[in-house]
Amino acid sequence: MTEQFDAIVIGAGHAGCEAALALARLSCKTALFTVSVDSIAMMPCNPNVGGTSKGHLVREIDALGGEMGKNIDRTFIQSKMLNQSKGPAVHSLRAQADKKEYSYAMRKVIEETDGVSIKQGEITDIIVEDGKVYGVKSYTGAIYPCKVVVLCTGTYLNARCITGETSVYTGPNGLQSATHLTDSLKKLGISMRRFKTGTPARMDGRTIDYSKMEPQYGDEKIVPFSFENKPEDLEREQVKCWLTYTNEETHKVIRENLDRSPLYSGYIKGTGPRYCPSIEDKVVRFADKNRHQVFIEPEGNYTNEMYVGGMSSSLPEDVQEKMYRSVPGLEHAKIVRNAYAIEYDCLDSLELLPTLELKKVKGLFSAGQANGSSGYEEAAAQGLVAGINAARKCFDKEPIIIDRSQGYVGVLIDDLVTKGTNEPYRMMTSRAEYRLLLRHDNSDLRLREYGHQVGLVTGEKYQKFIEKKNNIEKLKNKLKEIKIIVDNEKRRVGMSVYDYLKNPTSNLQAIIETNNLDLNYPQDVIEEVEIQIKYEGYIKKIEREAEKMLKNEEKQIPADIDYDRVPNLASEARQKLKEVRPLNIAQAIRISGVNPADISILLVYLRKFYNV
Repeated sequence: MTEQFDAIVIGAGHAGCEAALALARLSCKTALFTVSVDSIAMMPCNPNVGGTSKGHLVREIDALGGEMGKNIDRTFIQSKMLNQSKGPAVHSLRAQADKKEYSYAMRKVIEETDGVSIKQGEITDIIVEDGKVYGVKSYTGAIYPCKVVVLCTGTYLNARCITGETSVYTGPNGLQSATHLTDSLKKLGISMRRFKTGTPARMDGRTIDYSKMEPQYGDEKIVPFSFENKPEDLEREQVKCWLTYTNEETHKVIRENLDRSPLYSGYIKGTGPRYCPSIEDKVVRFADKNRHQVFIEPEGNYTNEMYVGGMSSSLPEDVQEKMYRSVPGLEHAKIVRNAYAIEYDCLDSLELLPTLELKKVKGLFSAGQANGSSGYEEAAAQGLVAGINAARKCFDKEPIIIDRSQGYVGVLIDDLVTKGTNEPYRMMTSRAEYRLLLRHDNSDLRLREYGHQVGLVTGEKYQKFIEKKNNIEKLKNKLKEIKIIVDNEKRRVGMSVYDYLKNPTSNLQAIIETNNLDLNYPQDVIEEVEIQIKYEGYIKKIEREAEKMLKNEEKQIPADIDYDRVPNLASEARQKLKEVRPLNIAQAIRISGVNPADISILLVYLRKFYNV
């Protein structure tokens, strides 16, 4: 028997870091186990944070009191707001990180956080007594008692890296895989899956001809990921990224060697990500396309290595060389690290409650790629929620559940635990039915109160948020009072600034400057007010739809319900309801295979026997 902890986090990737920090900040004595302390917050794929919908997740993590947004603000080498030509619902931040600096900075935060002990070692067993977590056992046989465990194993469970006809049982970047924990989970009756992902080659930047590529610049005006930072505090010299394209020669090399591709030979058994396919998968699936985008992006200021985005592969080494050198600008490029695919075990996400606690084991939580999702951002968001709820479990507090109308975090978790996934799950704006409500700009207005409620957003941070909310309301009221003269159908008329802003071509900052209005408010307040006014009609309509959903959230389904006793349910619906065991009617509606007729039958049964 060794040191006792309140909480143990297994894995120190992006999910594990957020989980451990949340637990420690909420007064839980926490041990963070990793196969290598040098891999804390490692970025084994592209060292970037954010992107379409993913940037929303990072802003929400920050709003809730997590660390990812602050860490990328510390360490980015290029920052860019995507989709600026489109509406605010799809504006999304993306930043290229310095790979090593990001990892070092996150490790430093963890090391300086009271209540976290970093431990290098492999956990092989989850110790469970009477359906409840008791502790964990390490490879060396040491037993660590605890109240809760958070699985954040990433792609390390029975990991196998594959290039061509060769494979090696390691995790990303050649790190040790976890070869025993899967068996422990299976013994607990937990259903497991086998998924696959991959990464492209890294090139020596000195051997790339950038003159054949299109430069990609960062934004002059930096928008921080963290609400605690100001744009002027983040000004720095930014690096360039580059855009090139595959061509018919590239595709010819791939097609001629498909018989040597483990993806098509059957050598790879795991299911890969549909929305982030390998280059050989793109060539086969999109045969009508004569080119695909390739982004050349720096790994960091410390190295010449360049990441070849858009060309992940598991083809043999000799084929990779021919394939990459057919791309304009890469004709003489030298490969530093070959592309590879990685297979790994993960649990069936239908094993999870919306709190990210496993249904079959009390006190056991899971987050990130261990749940079948993909991406650093998806992992971090789950890690934060799992850490919060594990901490609340330690103190016998009610868990938090963020619903789909409140955040992309809610969409992500609800999709996983309600619908399940047969492939690595990736967050996309199209998955969010209330995306006009879930903008990146209002993440704090939606979720900061949750962060305060659980205890991660306190003191000065919370007061600044309250001040921002008050300023937004003050400015909106002032704009209703201020009248300006505008041209309207060849007539000059007086109109409130509030009403004039509903004109799609209007701009609040321009109105302020043109009319010399004395409105001294922070820029983020001005921008938020403009969005709220301009889209007021649409927002109210979607809010009404969200309210209808919330009414169904209130219709709770008793935990002890026996679906076999519900008459006239379709057999598929009965099976799915028994498998997912939804908490409420809203969740039941979202289950694939449960039809409106089944919901009506269920509602009649609940009214009759449970007075719901």
